[in-house]
Amino acid sequence: MAPHTIVPADEFHKAVVRKSPPYTKESGISAANGEVPARRNINSSPPGEPLRVFPADGIETTYDLVQWIANTYGDKPALGSRKIIKIHEETKLIKKIVDGQETTVPKKWNYFELSPYTFITYNDLLNDVNTLGAALKHLEVTLLENYAATSAKWMTMALAANSQSIPIATAYDTLGEEGLTHSLIETEATAIFTDASLLPSLVRPLAKATKVQYVIYKDEPQDAHVAAINEAHPGIKLMSVDELYELGKANPAPPNPPTREDLCCIMYTSGSTGTPKGVVLLHKNVIAAVSGVDGAIEGAVTQHDYLLTYLPLAHILEFVFELACLFWGGTLGYGTVKTISDSSVRNCKGDIAEFRPTIMVGVPAVWETVRKGIVSRVNAQGAAVSKVFWAAYHTKSFMQSWRIPGAGVLDSAIFKKVKEATGGRLRLVMSGGAAISKDTQQFISTVICPMIIGYGLTETAAMCTLMSPYQHAIGTVGAPTTCVDIKLVDVPENGYLSTNNPPQGEILIKGEAMSKEYFKNEKETKAAYTDDGWFRTGDIGEWAPNGHLKVIDRKKNLVKTLNGEYIALEKVESIYRTCSIVGNICVYADPDHVKPVAIIVPAEPAFLKLAKEKGLGDKQLGELVHNSTLRKIVHDQLLDAGKKGGLAGIELVCGVVLDDEEWTPQNGFVTAAQKLQRKKIFEANKKAVLQVLKDNS
Repeated sequence: MAPHTIVPADEFHKAVVRKSPPYTKESGISAANGEVPARRNINSSPPGEPLRVFPADGIETTYDLVQWIANTYGDKPALGSRKIIKIHEETKLIKKIVDGQETTVPKKWNYFELSPYTFITYNDLLNDVNTLGAALKHLEVTLLENYAATSAKWMTMALAANSQSIPIATAYDTLGEEGLTHSLIETEATAIFTDASLLPSLVRPLAKATKVQYVIYKDEPQDAHVAAINEAHPGIKLMSVDELYELGKANPAPPNPPTREDLCCIMYTSGSTGTPKGVVLLHKNVIAAVSGVDGAIEGAVTQHDYLLTYLPLAHILEFVFELACLFWGGTLGYGTVKTISDSSVRNCKGDIAEFRPTIMVGVPAVWETVRKGIVSRVNAQGAAVSKVFWAAYHTKSFMQSWRIPGAGVLDSAIFKKVKEATGGRLRLVMSGGAAISKDTQQFISTVICPMIIGYGLTETAAMCTLMSPYQHAIGTVGAPTTCVDIKLVDVPENGYLSTNNPPQGEILIKGEAMSKEYFKNEKETKAAYTDDGWFRTGDIGEWAPNGHLKVIDRKKNLVKTLNGEYIALEKVESIYRTCSIVGNICVYADPDHVKPVAIIVPAEPAFLKLAKEKGLGDKQLGELVHNSTLRKIVHDQLLDAGKKGGLAGIELVCGVVLDDEEWTPQNGFVTAAQKLQRKKIFEANKKAVLQVLKDNS
């Protein structure tokens, strides 16, 4: 891979506060009673004029984008991947309490040995897209469903389908058989792209999804998995991506480019409540989103940047941001959540240390884990080191807030090892998908690099707001992207009104990036969209003095308690999640009780350290979560974090329940986008939660 000039993180950080507010302006759309006037990005079109929807002249579809980037960047590295050399399996015996009885059970861990990154160029990408697209045309595929983990092949297959005006549908690789079956039947997909490891999960869905004729897989499948599909579905053709590529070479065909009004993608939501909904995204929606990201980021990402990609491509944030990075000419390195760190690999570096990204996108759970890992390592070095670290931290925070030069000295002297743990080149990170605490944003921005915040939904092609690095702020989600307008509408039943100070209301979005409907779902479409084209997000917002948006609540997660007051679950969780003992948290509240309960998956290193300090070092996690002394300490730590975070008395939990099972998309406790499956978490811990509520009633 050819070297490129990279702006050092400390040099880049000097520029992130150079622009002065306000960062938004009124859009010129008249406001009705009960509304806060709509606002748009300060860099958007003048009030009353159409918003910017094209990232560059001639780019109106995803295929236009592929052609443009190949012509612009040519032989520059575009997509990088690693191969699995070997999987190392380790088995350990762990103790658990099951129905009050101690039992010992085996648990397996897989560790991956990976190759270095290899890259394809922008020209290679265009060639692969055209060849695979020709093959899909030869097979007469009418809709391709991407049911696979994030990879270079995922993106290439999606763009290949679009090159022949073939739409795609996306399904998380952790969606489950019921959700997958629903999406395959509803879209009438004729082909599926998947990972070889996911072939067994197709056997039952294909019995009902009778339109599917082809299953295309990447990597090497097990013979038994291939045999199972061939036996159950002899009429379905299985082929590898390599075989598809050879088919395309043998049957060349010119592209059949889509128009901007054609269907690009049906993107299924992760389904945290009910059946997954398919969001209809036309090419104009996706391209407007790329334009919106480009306008919001203000040139801060360039062809000299390296983006580590590991979030689900079936999530709109990752899909749009990867397309935007290709537009900017960056180099994408694909990794996985399982292999991102050194702790999960053997005989090689983890993805972040191997690729050494300059740009990284993550969800709050990722950044909380990073923060806690850094703090834990600092504390383990003793009181003297900890004192120096925190003194440097507060000094740098002060210098940045007052724009005092010289913070780079602290980076070199104190924070250098922290930066090296993330590859040593990170200069910008982004958090999206859920609320993140101000403390965590400030911490990452100080010790590693600036963290910008994004806010969006599948229905808006991820385009609501995105913080420009040059408008860096703590506690907001940035200004509207340059392709949308945003207004706030009264929610009187919850007390969020345009007459409040500051004005508040439900966040409504309008712009070309926005989808206009759910696929074959008129009822949900009517509920979500207004007659004049605004999308109801269900989130509650207010405008900060600098013109940025603040998301302060969510209508669905507002729970009315026994005394008639509302608790915003996501808000309180974001504050409790900063507690070092918390690995993950779900706050439960209901109308029959005054205060909430916290269900917590402990952060194992911190929790085991606490247990050792209390003379319980010989116990395992499955036993420790039932220890009343430890539960009391965890509860006290949560109360302390809540009070420091400014929570009201009604928001302070009355007790905690500790769960020793990690919440993953695989076991269904979180979605692929790491959103909590609240009902399932509560049901799994119902007995313990009700006991805590009873003890505190």
